[in-house]
Amino acid sequence: MINLFSLDRIYHPATSVLRQLGGMALMFFSSIFYAFRRPWKLNYIFKQMEFIGVKSLGVVLITGTFTGMVLAIQTYYGFRKFGAEGLVGATVALSMTRELGPVLTSLMVTGRAGSAIAAELGTMRVTEQIDALIVMALNPIKYLVTPRVIASFFMLPVLTIISDFVGIVGGWLVGVKLLGINEGAFINKMIKYVDLEDIYDGLIKSACFGIILSVVACYKGFYTAGGAEGVGRSTTESVVIASVSILVADYILTSLMF
Repeated sequence: MINLFSLDRIYHPATSVLRQLGGMALMFFSSIFYAFRRPWKLNYIFKQMEFIGVKSLGVVLITGTFTGMVLAIQTYYGFRKFGAEGLVGATVALSMTRELGPVLTSLMVTGRAGSAIAAELGTMRVTEQIDALIVMALNPIKYLVTPRVIASFFMLPVLTIISDFVGIVGGWLVGVKLLGINEGAFINKMIKYVDLEDIYDGLIKSACFGIILSVVACYKGFYTAGGAEGVGRSTTESVVIASVSILVADYILTSLMF
């Protein structure tokens, strides 16, 4: 006999996931729709660009620099066995521009800005501030969601460029100055094997990750319920879901691009 209790345990989580995915998709398309509707609240967008981009610069700089330094050390001791130390620079640059720059930057921004977005919108929901916006004939999607999605879309590639640069500089410092790799070989191999397409693909990834983290954070915060406990739960769920979604999207995009 079929265990109805087991089917019920599978059915409800599955429908909940599908319902949330549909809600996030609708929120994304609604935010894009309202992005082209007047009045355009540029001051809201610039404020979110500062919060998501400028205020995340510190953690991105630290993450990118030490990632490049660790990459240089690890690849050096591996390539030294084959007499290929000159390829360390190319490996660090390709790893940063293709994968680690976009992914780590997006994960750091998710932890710093995504959680704050979910907490802020969740607090507005439980204190009925979102309902007040509706009463005042202000569209909450246009007022609260659209600026954050646009800001994330534009600022994540900028942060990724910075992360790529400091990561390569960190790899150069460790590889050339600390480990004694020939500077000419380090730079020449990097120039030879790293194409602009690698950089562009990484920036496309980061823009997609920016949309993912902002939509997930806005959705979880926007539909928060349960008071202060619900705000904490939505914040935690937004970080976990956005982080996992970024890793899944990274695999899909990598498969399509490379």
